[in-house]
Amino acid sequence: MSLLNHSLGTLAREIPGATRVFHHYRLDYCCGGNALLSEALAERGLDTAEVIARLEALPARNGNDTDWSGAGNADLIDHILARYHEVHRQQLTELIGLARRVEAVHADNPLCPEGLTVHLEEMRQELESHMQKEEQILFPMLRRGLFAPAQGPISVMRLEHDDHGQALARLLELTNHLALPADACASWQALYTGIEELQLDLMQHIHLENNLLFSPSRHQEVQHG
Repeated sequence: MSLLNHSLGTLAREIPGATRVFHHYRLDYCCGGNALLSEALAERGLDTAEVIARLEALPARNGNDTDWSGAGNADLIDHILARYHEVHRQQLTELIGLARRVEAVHADNPLCPEGLTVHLEEMRQELESHMQKEEQILFPMLRRGLFAPAQGPISVMRLEHDDHGQALARLLELTNHLALPADACASWQALYTGIEELQLDLMQHIHLENNLLFSPSRHQEVQHG
């Protein structure tokens, strides 16, 4: 079957490196993971042949790639906690400090991302609340294999993931899609590099939850760890 007839979430799950291709073309594979690749390309007006070629050119999975689709719930949750929850807390603390510095020093520059510090602070608050709900309520249920009773919390988490996706879109608006002035200082450069990393990490984080951990088919096939 053609890649075009697969959903973005499926391709992100099954093809190592696909998420970076999607990130490059600004295709939403986490919150919009149910959309078919053909639909997403048409909506964005992208060159189908070019994107397909990029996906087909990706190397096969190697020993350094982890296929989380076959992992038990406990292992996947442990990975999410260590690789994303703790990392997001560090990322946002650093980015808020950098944004505050850039906005204070470069307020007269027309490219200065005015309002970025406040937005990042709001993102930290919302994301911290979200992660705590997962850590204290949802993840313990999934560790015990209580998938049916977890449907309510999962629905809430999916809705909040959509909110996180909108917050990421707002980040790009505030930063003019991470466009730096030619004479950007080191702090400004570090800020935008960090925002790009946060965006990629948060999208991958949401992808693992929406398209793997929360998937009904997974809980029919994978024994909880």
